[in-house]
Amino acid sequence: MAKCKPDEPPKGAPAWQATFADLMNLLLCFFVMLFSMSTMDAQKFELLAASFNQTFSIFSAGATAIGDGILISNGVSQLNELDDYINSTGRDEEGETIPEDLKSAEEMLEEAKLQESEELAEKVEEALEERNLDKEIDIEFTAQYVQLTLNGAILFDSGSVQLKDEALPILNQVGIILQRHAAGTIEIEGHTDNVPMSGEKYSNNDELSAGRALSVFYYLIENTTLDPVNIKHSGMGEYVPIADNSTAEGRAKNRRVEIRIYNSLSSY
Repeated sequence: MAKCKPDEPPKGAPAWQATFADLMNLLLCFFVMLFSMSTMDAQKFELLAASFNQTFSIFSAGATAIGDGILISNGVSQLNELDDYINSTGRDEEGETIPEDLKSAEEMLEEAKLQESEELAEKVEEALEERNLDKEIDIEFTAQYVQLTLNGAILFDSGSVQLKDEALPILNQVGIILQRHAAGTIEIEGHTDNVPMSGEKYSNNDELSAGRALSVFYYLIENTTLDPVNIKHSGMGEYVPIADNSTAEGRAKNRRVEIRIYNSLSSY
């Protein structure tokens, strides 16, 4: 009796197995996506989303992407300009790439500089108040330095670079403050009003302002332990006024000596 030969199964994998494999691949991709999103830096993702939104207009709404999108709304012809968009994204006016992290680092450094100057200014101001000099010396600060401004009439007679006797006790106290709080560069600037020099040793205000800055410099290095290497001095003449030279009061304010204490984070 002949035996019935069973039908041979069709060659290849069953159809359900291929479908099942596709399903597993989809699930794997789905979980990988979830995992990557769970570990993504939220701040960087928001910055990335904002960048794409501004450049391609694809995140705010479908209508926006189709109606107002820079690349899509103008048709396929815009694809020729895709390289221009890619190459220009994240560049400054001169074409240099500015990474987002670098910009953040610069902002953080500027804030740190300003905070250090503010703290230094508070210490110097407290020292001036203890010595009853807060009325004689003005103080202000920037992210680079703390500045002490001394009125020229306190330090010098008109047209002279010789320090007045009554100015010496003030400079002695200023020297003590600089020794305690100046860890880096110190800059001394002399300034004058715009009244021309006549019949004096110095022929113009440039020479007079430079001579006054030099007199303060010499006195400080001779009467303190400050390192001369860290002290700069210059004369600015009449070119950086802080008040109106058309009035006597304004000219008196412009005749001054500024001493700048640069903080440890400054570029000096």
